[in-house]
Amino acid sequence: MSTPLVVSIPHRLGREEACRRLKVGLTKAASNLPVLKVDEERWEGDRMMFRVRAMGQAASGHVDVADDHVTVEVTLPWLLQRFAEVAQAAIKSRGSLLLTKKS
Repeated sequence: MSTPLVVSIPHRLGREEACRRLKVGLTKAASNLPVLKVDEERWEGDRMMFRVRAMGQAASGHVDVADDHVTVEVTLPWLLQRFAEVAQAAIKSRGSLLLTKKS
C-alpha cells in the first residue's frame, strides 16, 4: 500500500461555508481537467469521501473540513505515484483558490 498524499489548506471561511464551497468544487474542478473523472463523492458530516480516476487508474481519499483548514488525503495507485508532487501542487493551488475566492 502506498503512503497517502496529505495536503492541508488554510481558510478563513468557517466550517459551514468551506463545506458549501467544496460540495460543488470537486466535480467542477474535475470538469476543468480532462484526464480526471470523479467516480464517487459522498459526504458524511464534515468529511467527503471520494474516488477519482486518472489515466485509467483509480485513486481514493477523503477531505476533512475544519473551522480554519481543510485536509485532503488521497492514496495514489503505484502507477500514479510518480505524479504525486504535481498532484499535491494542483490540490493545494485549486483548493486555495476555491477557499479564498469571493463567492
